[in-house]
Amino acid sequence: MPDAADDPPEGYVFERNYDMHVIISNSSMIPVYEQLTSQIKQEIIAGSLAEGAILPSVRMLAAELKISALTVKKAYDKLEAEGFTVTVHGKGTYVAATNRQLAAEARRKAVEEEFTAAIQKARTVGLDDAEIREVVDILLADD
Repeated sequence: MPDAADDPPEGYVFERNYDMHVIISNSSMIPVYEQLTSQIKQEIIAGSLAEGAILPSVRMLAAELKISALTVKKAYDKLEAEGFTVTVHGKGTYVAATNRQLAAEARRKAVEEEFTAAIQKARTVGLDDAEIREVVDILLADD
């Protein structure tokens, strides 16, 4: 019979379903811990990692990705500092209770970044603001 100390914190599920899809590029200019943080954050925002789910242990994820445990720890610490996870000493790191406003803000920021890149590209090819608005209006009308 499991000891009560093995139980997850109240409100969290003890589900070791490590179905994370993380791809680390050693040739990227983005530090590995930031790649890891970003990808886990995206999985949380998208709902692929459910609220209360336990993340793989630092050592397990480090071994699986063939990276330093300190790198994984740094990524987990950053996720916790940003409110995406909760770490319970001796029990693990869990996906934090969903802060719907935080998740919505993160999704909106991602869309704004894509719009900014598209606007910059449009200006690079010579479109002015009126032409850009016209393209957006046409695309919205088609939807």
